[in-house]
Amino acid sequence: MSAAPLAAAVAAALGAEVAEARPVHGGSINRALRLTLADGRAVFVKHHPDAPPGVFRAEADGLAWLAEAGALRTPEVIAVADAGDGPRFLALEWIAPGPPDPEAFGRGLAGLHRAGAPTFGWERDNFIGPLPQPNDPVPGGWPEFYVMRRLLPMAEQAVAAGTLDAGFLAGLERLRVRLPDLAGEPEPPARLHGDLWGGNAILGAAGGPAVVDPAVHGGHREVDLAMMRLFGGFPAAVFAAYDEALPLAPGHGDRVDLWQLYPLLVHVVLFGGGYAGQARRALARYV
Repeated sequence: MSAAPLAAAVAAALGAEVAEARPVHGGSINRALRLTLADGRAVFVKHHPDAPPGVFRAEADGLAWLAEAGALRTPEVIAVADAGDGPRFLALEWIAPGPPDPEAFGRGLAGLHRAGAPTFGWERDNFIGPLPQPNDPVPGGWPEFYVMRRLLPMAEQAVAAGTLDAGFLAGLERLRVRLPDLAGEPEPPARLHGDLWGGNAILGAAGGPAVVDPAVHGGHREVDLAMMRLFGGFPAAVFAAYDEALPLAPGHGDRVDLWQLYPLLVHVVLFGGGYAGQARRALARYV
């Protein structure tokens, strides 16, 4: 799609003409622009011609849910268009850079988790990247939710694509039996970002650290922390500040690979390659 229809759609939604559009880094899935409007506003716009219907609305709703906690900054949602025949996009407040504050991010993440969730899951299904993410609660609490709503749906897609074999599914069934003993002492549902890699956290933002592009749900708080360790990008001061504000449970270090299994499976489905080997090694540690 050319830039003209997108600019026209954004201008109509925001009530101001686009004076300048500049591509910016927007992750590995969507495309992103920094738009300067004729009225002087700067706006961040994510867009993709093949975005699944509902994906940008789900992101907007997730940002609002995180903002309710009042713990970490989220960009204001300005406009959403993700259905019909026109351009699909999400227009957000442009967050200006500021001095990094890793301690504030760690404390803020602890506050976000402490805000909690009504259940393991969420009020609606959403997405992680472009992939559907089911959120219906299950009777068995967090261990059952993690297997049935996170690991199995992704692994089944990978097996269908030939990236993983059926033996991986058999391993997940063994993990399902063991997981209540592996998951540590039960904790109440935490309010999770759900896709907290370094590109979705802004430690250096004017007005304080911020998070973007969530895949929200109520879950085990160690999931966000494990994702943060998977690809790096977070200094030790973040984790130290978190642990001071909301101390981690005994044995949390032994569960990092367990909670990283889900984002690894997401990457297997999206990118294949070496992620399949990482997922097999992570599963083998627990079964």
